[in-house]
Amino acid sequence: MSDDKQPDLARREFLQGSAGAAAGLAVAPGVMLYGPAASAKPIDEAASSEVRWGMLIDANKCASDCDACVRACNTEHGLGDEDQSGPRQQTQYIRKVELRNKATGASHSLPMMCQHCETPPCADVCPTGASFKRADGIVLVDRHICIGCRYCMMACPYKARSFVHESLEDQEPYTPRGKGCVESCTLCVHRIDLGGIPACAEACGAEGNGAILFGDLNDPNSAIAQAVAEQATTEVRADLGLNVGVRYQGI
Repeated sequence: MSDDKQPDLARREFLQGSAGAAAGLAVAPGVMLYGPAASAKPIDEAASSEVRWGMLIDANKCASDCDACVRACNTEHGLGDEDQSGPRQQTQYIRKVELRNKATGASHSLPMMCQHCETPPCADVCPTGASFKRADGIVLVDRHICIGCRYCMMACPYKARSFVHESLEDQEPYTPRGKGCVESCTLCVHRIDLGGIPACAEACGAEGNGAILFGDLNDPNSAIAQAVAEQATTEVRADLGLNVGVRYQGI
């Protein structure tokens, strides 16, 4: 093999996870989200399909005038600040939407983000494999191989993805954001892999609303799995058969 092929080979091996832990945490092939830190598990431990991370959002507890989840997400990932993102780069990983029943007039306010589908349309249309789903159900974008074609944005039925048009500065190390790449909610994977919960769920609880319940949908003993089993829940666009990881109550 010629010397000029060696860098490509090294990069390919890196993307396949053969050299992950030395430089940081590889949450999935090709995605380095943050550096080594204290953790209850080895930082190079692979995501497991035994777990299915998800959220249950109670629309009855979500106040229309509350945006604590949005603010927490923006702060956590360095979004929405014009000093960092520029006046035209107003990305949101999570947004509040108003749903209104035309027949009854009833309305609900609820957070909308990437729904972390079991069969994500974004991954189906991605020509490079940059859009992918981890074994534990978290859907991510590999910025190393995203070519900015935006097919995934067109395929997403939840309008949950954004395109980075401008160069960004002062980024958070666990949320790399690059010009020319697509981005969306990561379910705060950097927190989850260290035993924490997403910033939006934490902020909602701190606000006293408790509208967002996060946990392992596959664990029958978890609060979220029990709630989904015992109470009526709704998938947004259930007709698509995507088996999403984000469920709603009260809509």
